[in-house]
Amino acid sequence: MVLDKIRKPNDVKNLTDEEIKRLPSEIRRFLINKISVTGGHLASNLGTVELTIALHLVMHFPEDKLIWDVGHQSYTHKILTGRKDRFDSLRKFGGLSGFPKPHESDCDAFGTGHASTSISAGLGFQRARELKHENYKIVSVIGDGALTGGLALEGLNNASLLDKNFVIVLNDNTMSISKNVGGMPEALARFRTSEKYTGLKENITNSLEKIPVYGDRIVKHIRKSKSGIKQLFIPGMLFEEMGIMYLGPVDGHNIKAMTEMFERAFTIQGPVIVHVITRKGLGYPPAERHPDRFHGTAPFDVKTGLPVEKKKPLYTDIFSTVMRKLGDRDQRIVAVTAAMESGTGLHRFHNMFPDRFVDVGIAEEHAVTLAAGMAEGGLIPVVAVYSSFLQRAYDEIVHDVAIPGEHVILAVDRAGIVGRDGDTHQGIFDLSYLLSVPGMTIMAPKNKWELSDMLKAAVDFKGPVAIRYPKAPASLRMKTHRKKIEKGRCEELRKGSKVLFFALGSMVETAADAADILMPYGICPTVVNARFASPLDKSYLLDASREYDLIVTLEENVRSGGFGEHVMTLLNEKGYRGRIMIVSLPDSFIPQGSREELLSKYGLDAVDIADRVKNRMER
Repeated sequence: MVLDKIRKPNDVKNLTDEEIKRLPSEIRRFLINKISVTGGHLASNLGTVELTIALHLVMHFPEDKLIWDVGHQSYTHKILTGRKDRFDSLRKFGGLSGFPKPHESDCDAFGTGHASTSISAGLGFQRARELKHENYKIVSVIGDGALTGGLALEGLNNASLLDKNFVIVLNDNTMSISKNVGGMPEALARFRTSEKYTGLKENITNSLEKIPVYGDRIVKHIRKSKSGIKQLFIPGMLFEEMGIMYLGPVDGHNIKAMTEMFERAFTIQGPVIVHVITRKGLGYPPAERHPDRFHGTAPFDVKTGLPVEKKKPLYTDIFSTVMRKLGDRDQRIVAVTAAMESGTGLHRFHNMFPDRFVDVGIAEEHAVTLAAGMAEGGLIPVVAVYSSFLQRAYDEIVHDVAIPGEHVILAVDRAGIVGRDGDTHQGIFDLSYLLSVPGMTIMAPKNKWELSDMLKAAVDFKGPVAIRYPKAPASLRMKTHRKKIEKGRCEELRKGSKVLFFALGSMVETAADAADILMPYGICPTVVNARFASPLDKSYLLDASREYDLIVTLEENVRSGGFGEHVMTLLNEKGYRGRIMIVSLPDSFIPQGSREELLSKYGLDAVDIADRVKNRMER
């Protein structure tokens, strides 16, 4: 196999032309077989195989810097830099990351995980290169979807000021940007980047400008006419107007065409965009037909493309069903997402109420402020977003939603431990940053029925509301405990003595299990479903401060600024003389791994919690 010849960075340069032709199909087979077992991002990686090979043929690693936007399409890059033998550990605890990680390889120039960052990071490298008088190539690869993010546009605006080489590869998987218009773009690219053309253009401009009185006018008219003609033929005129050279489109599955285009791009003194057309999921029919489903996939059967394990209903699925029902009942309800229609479960709502569904692209800040405007206009917007992505819209939550008190509902998906996507995706900070916002109502359900009840209650509440729920199968326990949702009121599930478990959301079930473990030791904790992180049930906690020797708070969030610290502050203010134990995640970034093993490792499983309570009570 050709793939066996690639053991370290730059080995791909030693392959023959015939071997280069065979390499893409071997990489695709390798990726399909491995990801079918481990799970991971398949469609995006299948679409960038040739693009990655072409970049590796014209760059030298680790000296040159290749920055992947998001980074979920970097699997081929990992293979070509000597990490093929580690793919059995992909996205497992202690294994190969699904994203670029500088600590994993010095060929990963920049750690990524969120979208729209690559241009800004590349510009940072460019500035460092020039100030240190170094000489290496810099390429930022960004998808057409990520280009919708405000950060990407800010980077483009700044890139236009450069007078040194900086290459941006626009990986367009036919979802947006203009279509290939034939041979004209390629011909113009060859002509405009040739030394004869650039030299001729500079000489003519300089000569005309020397003509007294009329020289400047002539140059302006020529430039205006030239721009008008180029707009007819060049799909990248937007970039040209910003001062960024545009090359392409080029077939993203033609290695020879791309390597030639990249080589020309590196000769340009200034910023340049190379527009590459790729097809997501190429080489695996199920992924080509359903690129969204194979964007991030669980283990699957290669022959059928179907998941290996039967999927249990997730909290996201419950949210999806309830949103559709709420849309039927109330015409004011509008759903907003930031390029995550399927991921957040809004596809049903979109199908039923297309006029009341808005996908803003990868632009969480815009999504929140848009929702604030909708709320001011009399609608009830529900913004469905992953916890780790919502943090990018913190300013908008404070300034545009909370200060004016707009009734915006934030459906915070993937809250807590997400698992195999690792530190960039763990939703472990949302309680901390949302609890810092005055007037924000924050809820978390203990099971599927409570999520439904909380969504319905949120519609009737006033002001900003956030409901957080994990990336996990929706709990089917405690069905009989379905007390009406009252703002700021908790729910007592089991009465005990001396010890109080005050648990939030996903940790309620864990608290009940820990209580069961403690029973044989003569410790009978009271188990309470807090329901609200804000406002806290102050009256209940005040009564509890007189009754219990140990109050244990449980949350799936970091400790700093979290639920437990807010409970502790309240109890201390009320003069509580007992002991408080905060069960939370540590104030650190959590690596990849399964949700179960990470909760266990960081002390958030029932056995560990019960053991800590037992030891505390014995002391």
